[in-house]
Amino acid sequence: MRPSSQPPPRRPATFNAAQAHAVETPPGPLLVLAGAGTGKTRVVIGRIARLVRKGAAPDRILAVTFTTKAAREMLARAGRSRNAARPEISTIHSLCARILRRHAARLGYPTRFAILDRGEQETIARRVLKELRVADAVLAPSQLLDRISRWKSAAIRPANAFETIPGDGPESWTLAAAGYRRYQDALRTAGAVDFDDLLLLVDELLTGHEPVRLAEAGRYDHVLVDEYQDTSAIQERILSALARDHRSLCVVGDDDQSIYAWRGAQVANILDFPARWPGTVTVRLEENYRSTPQIVRAANQLIACNSRRHGKTLVATATDGPDPIIIQAQDEADEARRVVGDLEGRLRAAEMPAHEAAILVRTAEQTRGPEQELRRRGIPYEVVGSRSFFDRREVKDVLAFLRLAVDPDDDLALARVANVPPRGLSGQTVQKSRATATGVGRSLWAELRAARAEVRLSAPALAGVEELESIVTSATTIPRGGAAAWLRALLERINYRPYLLAESADADEAETRWACVGELADALDAHERAAPRDGDTATSVRRFLDHLLLEVRETERFREQGKQRSQVRLMTLHAAKGLEFDCVWMMGLEEGLLPHHRALADGLAAVDEERRLCYVGVTRARRLLTLSMCLTRSKWGRKRPSRPSRFLYELTGQPEKFVAAPPDDVPAPAGGVGGGSTGTRGGRPSRGAAPGRATAPRGRRGKRG
Repeated sequence: MRPSSQPPPRRPATFNAAQAHAVETPPGPLLVLAGAGTGKTRVVIGRIARLVRKGAAPDRILAVTFTTKAAREMLARAGRSRNAARPEISTIHSLCARILRRHAARLGYPTRFAILDRGEQETIARRVLKELRVADAVLAPSQLLDRISRWKSAAIRPANAFETIPGDGPESWTLAAAGYRRYQDALRTAGAVDFDDLLLLVDELLTGHEPVRLAEAGRYDHVLVDEYQDTSAIQERILSALARDHRSLCVVGDDDQSIYAWRGAQVANILDFPARWPGTVTVRLEENYRSTPQIVRAANQLIACNSRRHGKTLVATATDGPDPIIIQAQDEADEARRVVGDLEGRLRAAEMPAHEAAILVRTAEQTRGPEQELRRRGIPYEVVGSRSFFDRREVKDVLAFLRLAVDPDDDLALARVANVPPRGLSGQTVQKSRATATGVGRSLWAELRAARAEVRLSAPALAGVEELESIVTSATTIPRGGAAAWLRALLERINYRPYLLAESADADEAETRWACVGELADALDAHERAAPRDGDTATSVRRFLDHLLLEVRETERFREQGKQRSQVRLMTLHAAKGLEFDCVWMMGLEEGLLPHHRALADGLAAVDEERRLCYVGVTRARRLLTLSMCLTRSKWGRKRPSRPSRFLYELTGQPEKFVAAPPDDVPAPAGGVGGGSTGTRGGRPSRGAAPGRATAPRGRRGKRG
């Protein structure tokens, strides 16, 4: 059954009963729980218009959102309303900038303080690290800024930063804490603030200077906050300080879509709102104007499994559509083929335009497979909210090592990794050697070896050249069929993983980057296994590099095409928040991937956030939802069995069938996502669990792919 070609249901011209209740509730603490696709922005604008009709002065109404795009949309829609004049609508950072300009002198800043851009921040961070005599290899300017931002988001001042570092924490964090103090002193001396200071300093004003709080709170009679589930602790304190006296605070959000804990959002803000604001009126918006009943039913079954949430059940207003589909693939390559094959077939059948098709993944490294398959089939696509897999710095580093291994005279590859990780070959040394090499007509590699033989380099640089020579020499001894293992051994020998940790803002980012390296090694292993046996390993690696070079060029071509053509969207689940599409494919529904293994290690609250992330993905789909998983997934050249995600069982309404721990033989649920349907396994209907192998809940069989 194809997804319906009719447009999604139109939102009614008038408010439904719950929306009307939210709009018309008298001033006071109001919590509007707006489920996915229930028209929350319309309610915010409607409430502003109602307040004005009841006599509120428009310029004494404050509406806060958390993205510039949302603020613009609210301003435009408020401007179209016949009944609502212009209230003050802005992002919280813009609001705080205005407050700070009015009271900066109290904190020792000039009224005309400058707000630094990223480049200016990095200039100051670089100077601070130079004063501390900290090399980029130990702590880069971008890392220092990322760590300072984390401290500021948690309202931690420089004097308290050292206290947050565990006793066995990396030295780079101690250096960052020292850098934080100097960085902040430099900003104050320059009469400047950064983006995070806008919140930090306003929080300081409102909590430590009561006359300022009274003056700022007195500017408004009503405060409305959109996307309240995304507020951090410091943002919640600022908003509460502004509304504390008049208590006309309306917050709109959905605790089921709180997915940004990693950047400071606290779901407790919306969960505990009625307790913090006695007399709160709670309104639930549950009529979903986006998705089919089948998709809404699956979403409800999934999110009901969370341990703590505001109870609400979405009700679809759309007509029936197909049941969500579950695809079981043999491995990640098969998964990419099947998913993109299904997508291509639906494009050819004109079931949706390309821009209404989205492929969603949990982690950055998962984009490689669908990217390759989309290019192979000539389907223009866009990676939304993140870089293409092949644009990632760590991927380019590893490719440079491979290029260097098969051709030491590759100047571009050598220049990229000559000092990665740091081995005494400074940028100045490499640049000088390159200029000399050009002058005498030889490669950079030949010049470095000659300089080493003639002892024309510093002692650290001589050691660095010797290490590079060892890397090149080792490439000639790669065992047949063992390029991926050789690559891992090389990266371990040069301490590339610790280097990524030092280069990353935190351990999670470092793990993501290392996972991308592993994904590339798996691609090398798969290519080597499939390659003809007519050459040595170096030949196989060279063919692999040629293959990837063509892919990268195809990526550039597709980007140019995409400027004129409709494109399929490829993105992480986090990047999909706030978007919607006719057809959605969610890949990698496996334990350890979704939910992510970090969440499994961190406990119930972390798994609940992963479930909310899965819920966000499911509710992006209007008409067709397809969920895929692999029976095996490769890691550094070794295929390992995968276990179906617990979320697949919950989506089918059978959470009790999930086995949380070994044995691996997980029973297949009897029903499907929509009830009474079958799954797919390697292109055939799944009839039950294979002995000793986890089998996913049975979903409706896909017609293509």
